[in-house]
Amino acid sequence: MPRVSVVIPAYNCAELIGETLDSVLAQTFENYEIILVNDGSPDTEELEAALENYYDRIIYIRQTNGGTAAARNTAIDAASGEFLAFLDGDDVWLPEYLDAQLSALAAKNCDLIYADAKLFGNLRDKSQTYMVKSPSSGAVTTESLLSGQCNVITSGTVARREKVLAVGKFDAELPQIVSEDFDLWFRLAKNGARLDYQKRVLLKYRVSQTGLSGSNVKRAERAAAVFKSIEKKYELTAAEKERLRTGLDLALAELEIEKGKYNLLQKNFIEARDNFRKANKYYRKLKFSAFASLLKVKPELALKLFKRMRPAEVAFISPTDSRK
Repeated sequence: MPRVSVVIPAYNCAELIGETLDSVLAQTFENYEIILVNDGSPDTEELEAALENYYDRIIYIRQTNGGTAAARNTAIDAASGEFLAFLDGDDVWLPEYLDAQLSALAAKNCDLIYADAKLFGNLRDKSQTYMVKSPSSGAVTTESLLSGQCNVITSGTVARREKVLAVGKFDAELPQIVSEDFDLWFRLAKNGARLDYQKRVLLKYRVSQTGLSGSNVKRAERAAAVFKSIEKKYELTAAEKERLRTGLDLALAELEIEKGKYNLLQKNFIEARDNFRKANKYYRKLKFSAFASLLKVKPELALKLFKRMRPAEVAFISPTDSRK
């Protein structure tokens, strides 16, 4: 019986899946199984060709497309390990990942542990980590999850299988825009599971090739949607309701900022100004008011200043997004 079941949903990642699997097979911890679920991927022919040298070392399941939550649930149903280690089909673990995560689980006496990740792929600042952009501080609770004080990275998460099964796995019935990952972490915490993290960088998280800011728009949309979903699904305490409202307001403000950046680069100046003004209803910062005013009187100058001050963002702003 393997101690760890590695759960990998695969969708449009044929070119990258070899690197992901090699990172698992290079682990210093060896008592694991790999369950890879092809979620009706349009690149199935290429994916299966890429898997030819791995079939004797993985459990391969092919199903019609049902979304990431359904794919992970299929893998969980097939799993036999005490722990579930989640990994997306384009991310990469460092060799000591499983050893370090299992040691942290034991040391912290928790049911779920997540680690920090180095960001790689389409970005200029190679030094940034996930927790620099999405910090975690203090205890992981329903309230700290809702407020954004703690942010779980799925490819860096290891959890007790019995706890995940006890709360019903990922909710595959959620609308696609809702983050089923966040919903599960919240449900685990709500039902008494102990969640924790370590700030050690143990994996590499691939930044979407379709654009960093484009992905940020989608992430902000999902964040807002999951808050609204949680408000409907769960009976919340007064403190949780307060944190949810704060988190929702922040997500909506961030969404307006990302939309504003995109509209600015598309020279949709009226829409961009409206985006920044809406964001400032939450932030109430002078720089947003000043920028919105500059967009009104000298929009081309505002665009020029943005390009000069945020060159790294400009290079990756895109209207499209991946499944991440």
